[in-house]
Amino acid sequence: MREISAGAIIELALDLTSTLDSQDRYNRLLDTVRKTITCDAVALLSYHGDRLKPIALQGLSRDTLGRRFYINEHPRFAAICQSKQPVRFAADCPLPDPYDGLLNDRAGDVPVHSCMGLPLYHDHHLLGLLTLDSLAPHVFDDLPERMLTIIAAMASATLKVALLIEQLEKKASHSQQVVAELTEQAWRRDGGELIGHSPVMQQLKAELDIVAGSDFTVLIEGPTGVGKELVARTLHHKSSRQQGPLVYVNCAALPENLIESELFGHVKGAFTGADKDRAGKFALADTGTLFLDEIGELPKAAQSKILRALQNNEIQPVGQDTVAEVSVRILAATNRDLKQAVQAGTFRADLYHRLSVYPITVPSLYERTGDIAVLSGYFVEQARCQLGVGQLTISAEAMAYLEQYHWPGNVRELEHVVSRAALKARARQRDKSIVVIAVVDCGLLDAPHSEPLSHSSSPDSLLNNTLQTQAAPSACAPAINLRQATEQFQRQLITQALAQAKGNWAAAARQLGTDRANVMRMAKRLGIQVVKTVV
Repeated sequence: MREISAGAIIELALDLTSTLDSQDRYNRLLDTVRKTITCDAVALLSYHGDRLKPIALQGLSRDTLGRRFYINEHPRFAAICQSKQPVRFAADCPLPDPYDGLLNDRAGDVPVHSCMGLPLYHDHHLLGLLTLDSLAPHVFDDLPERMLTIIAAMASATLKVALLIEQLEKKASHSQQVVAELTEQAWRRDGGELIGHSPVMQQLKAELDIVAGSDFTVLIEGPTGVGKELVARTLHHKSSRQQGPLVYVNCAALPENLIESELFGHVKGAFTGADKDRAGKFALADTGTLFLDEIGELPKAAQSKILRALQNNEIQPVGQDTVAEVSVRILAATNRDLKQAVQAGTFRADLYHRLSVYPITVPSLYERTGDIAVLSGYFVEQARCQLGVGQLTISAEAMAYLEQYHWPGNVRELEHVVSRAALKARARQRDKSIVVIAVVDCGLLDAPHSEPLSHSSSPDSLLNNTLQTQAAPSACAPAINLRQATEQFQRQLITQALAQAKGNWAAAARQLGTDRANVMRMAKRLGIQVVKTVV
């Protein structure tokens, strides 16, 4: 076993003081470790209270980056976190290894034989872990303690540099830190993390960093299922209002006759049924953020009332003579093209310009090159926890199968497919310690989408239920873009499901694997209606 050379230490030290970004520092650290110690896999994980987040790895499958390892579920990680010294596990250690089934170029139930972990401390605080794994038994047994101490010190310095700015920015009082910790726990519980390393996701994260600290109104645009609500929660979490409330409003679900009361509140006796004073969403979001989801579905009569609140930061509850001032940041989201809606006269131009101070477009999943593997790993780990499986992995064939699909339902569809596949894989492999998701578990994903799709049906095919849709494009129409093709595919899929369900929205939604309200919203946007006739 080779000692660490002085040249390697000097080279790494220069890297840490250069202008390299954090990821480059992490990768060079792992390169140095693998040059020094023979191993099949090495990973650097950051510590976040109750969980470990992989931030750099070599020798492990890419989807490992999407996993979040909760320490109380992995006894080997728990042992390393509780130690101040390097921890070497015996070749016959009975504790389950969190990386079983995740080694590159290894298929099936092949456990890791040699495992070692180095806790990374700075000023007596645990920053993370460095783990090394090998399929050869006893390979770490004779490593000099000084060598491991130097490696741990270098890894700790790497993490320290990456986290230094964040640590210096924590100047809040003790009470503010307590509130922030509670907010962070709620944030993690809700899955508040934008997963992905693709160029378009890096650009999106950069845009969020730019606008998050301001009070600018943000219009979040993108198709269904891309994670617009998560973007809104990220903006709030990164803003100066993060300790204030984040109030969610689904504009498509607001009853038209109660919109004003829902948004601005009412006083007792303002109308029939108003038996007490009630605060509206704007008042509840005071000092925080108000997220107006599906803003494109808001009736035009209600748009002028919201515009007044945005312009003056003033609200007037129904039945009250005086106005009240509020301090609210507005985030709005839509899957519609509001510019076209303005041109069509269905959306107020002045409200559109007021909302789109800083527009952000969330990319579709097919645009996020390389992110399917990372997202799949994240969802696989979620499914593993929910199903109580010891270890759950996804085969290379299944991953390739997922990556070739165009994902019209975006991230939400991927999450549902992975969840279903995990359930099916567990049912097939109940006697296995490592459950592997195969292609067969993922179901049919090769739905046609390359040709123009028809979306009309005759009354006879619906058994006295007629689906009335917009006219199909003519054969001489110009070539449609990807968004139009996707909408045509969605239109046909919903139409067929409604036809098979004889116009029953709930049954059609079950067939499509979603909820009734979502299908009805999509149908409304696509111009699909069900008209039942009496024969």
